[in-house]
Amino acid sequence: MNTTDTAPHTITVVVNGNPESTTATTLQAWVDARGVLPSALATAVNGNFVPRSLRAQQPLAEGDTILTFQPIEGG
Repeated sequence: MNTTDTAPHTITVVVNGNPESTTATTLQAWVDARGVLPSALATAVNGNFVPRSLRAQQPLAEGDTILTFQPIEGG
């Protein structure tokens, strides 16, 4: 009998002040699961800005705080 647990592990993160359960293990997976255009969203984890190019390398852990906002473009 195989007792290996293959169910995704759920964590709770705080998104813009609201608790949210997720199975995402990286910020990129979390953004993808939301179904938004990645370029239309700027992100920070635990107060640190995370550029789009680094989202796939940014792990998420229980209790992390994610902030989302519209990116500011211009010069």
